[in-house]
Amino acid sequence: MNDFTMKDTLFLFLLLAVTLSVRSQEPLPLLTPQQMPNPVRFLPPPPDTLSDAFAYDQSQYRWGKEQRLDSARLAIAVRDADWSIDCICREFSEPFGMTISKEATPAIFRMLYVGLITADMVGKLPKDFYKRTRPYVYYGEPTIYPQDEDELRYNGSYPSGHTIEGWCAALLLTELNPDRADTILARGFMYGQSRVIAGYHWQSDVDAGRLAASAAIARLHADKRFMRLLRKAHREYRCLSRKKR
Repeated sequence: MNDFTMKDTLFLFLLLAVTLSVRSQEPLPLLTPQQMPNPVRFLPPPPDTLSDAFAYDQSQYRWGKEQRLDSARLAIAVRDADWSIDCICREFSEPFGMTISKEATPAIFRMLYVGLITADMVGKLPKDFYKRTRPYVYYGEPTIYPQDEDELRYNGSYPSGHTIEGWCAALLLTELNPDRADTILARGFMYGQSRVIAGYHWQSDVDAGRLAASAAIARLHADKRFMRLLRKAHREYRCLSRKKR
């Protein structure tokens, strides 16, 4: 009985170790939503449906549907709908001037991954507070990325989480490679506009997302743990840049 108990305990210990090892490969946010700047307090609320600002949102929704007629732009908007670090790495590698991946640029990849999942926290409180209806739900029309429609139907539209992710990525990568700032930021701006084209967000959601992202990046720069990751990413970028010359 004692022998069985020891073996059983050892098995459970090894199982726990393997589980923790797997989980440790996936980074966790450095900050909670309560530790991030709260957009409810520093951004205006989403436009009232009787306001001129909402009329502009509606105009931009129609603009987004027109953009779908451009097959190249439509394809980009569909790719941008993929909510993952792999999407960010794929879409920003070319404007960044270097392939970003866990294998090719481990320090840059980890800084970006941790930074983005932490920055995402800035959108949690306003989404829950305002519970704004998304445009595709408001109009009862399909999006260009139907696989997310059911999941996001009751998820608040303001501010745009995808835009927070894309604009944060643009700001962080610009910090590493300021010589390509214009190209990186242009892609970050396009990433947000893809959400209007997709039908998942109003223009004011996207605009607020960029402001919330900027606040999130400022808060990240006050966190010592993130700054260590950023310094490692800087060193890796400088080293890889010298090898390319």
